[in-house]
Amino acid sequence: MGHLRTCLSAASMSTVVAVGTAWGQADSVIHTGQAVAIGHGEAYTFVRTGQGGEVSAIGVVLTADVLEGLPAAAPGGDPMFSYHLSMPEGGPRTVIDHVGVDWESVGHPPSQVYDVPHFDFHFYVVSRDAVGQVVFAGPEDSGSPDQQPPARLMPAGYVMPPGTAVPKMGAHAVNPSAPEFQQQPFDATFIYGYYNKELTFVEPMVSLAFLRSRSQFAAPVSRPEAYSRAGAYPSSYRVSYDDARRVYEITLEGLE
Repeated sequence: MGHLRTCLSAASMSTVVAVGTAWGQADSVIHTGQAVAIGHGEAYTFVRTGQGGEVSAIGVVLTADVLEGLPAAAPGGDPMFSYHLSMPEGGPRTVIDHVGVDWESVGHPPSQVYDVPHFDFHFYVVSRDAVGQVVFAGPEDSGSPDQQPPARLMPAGYVMPPGTAVPKMGAHAVNPSAPEFQQQPFDATFIYGYYNKELTFVEPMVSLAFLRSRSQFAAPVSRPEAYSRAGAYPSSYRVSYDDARRVYEITLEGLE
């Protein structure tokens, strides 16, 4: 959750690397996007393809130093810091247009659920121009019939309650049965975003504490019956730390 506000960029060109390590799979190819400075490190997107050129994963890499030197809000200032990541220029096209990374330095509502420092990773299926045109009268608009997507576009078990509409982003649908809504600590979760009844993004959210623990996490993604735009969407997602490369990876997998 949160909204796109500013972005920092670093002059790092799109690259392609062949890998046979844990990052990819044997004989897979990784296409990477331009790096963006966050904290003392950097972040960039990647697309992994198999031997036949099929896309097997889409994700974001955070170097370990991203978690050091993260910005904090001045008194009375906005506690959210936003960054824009482009998709790899030379890689295959996917349903993802770009990625917005929001550093939520004090978390966000609802209280006792997501009010801890964390990152939101918005994998947008619409352009940056389209995101900039997302407007709401207020947060409660997400509960309006004018914004509620048809049942076939909403994953089973998800709801889009009032209070989750964010300008220049979308309205957020959550899974009330997720652990963080069952009085368990928030580590990682998966959210869907909509605007004018159509999907605008899919969003893994990961707490700072979980990233710092360098734990490994993978979970299935509840999928809707249909999507607003044709393409391959994730059936699972993963949060991991690669000790050899000193990077965190937030990955959409099982694309179909």
